[in-house]
Amino acid sequence: MKRPQLVWLAVPFVFFVGALPLANRVEPAPGGVPFLLLWFIGATLLTPLAVWLTWRGDHR
Repeated sequence: MKRPQLVWLAVPFVFFVGALPLANRVEPAPGGVPFLLLWFIGATLLTPLAVWLTWRGDHR
């Protein structure tokens, strides 16, 4: 693979799609927020980090 840093872009995909069957539940509900919603928020916050790591690796 010529650009192995592109693997970082698979991380948000795995969090959103690949792990969905594991996180598709209501309990536990920390703070009264459904677990799936917290999972999506975490994946959304992780996406810019993965894009930045890819960009950083591409500019080295």
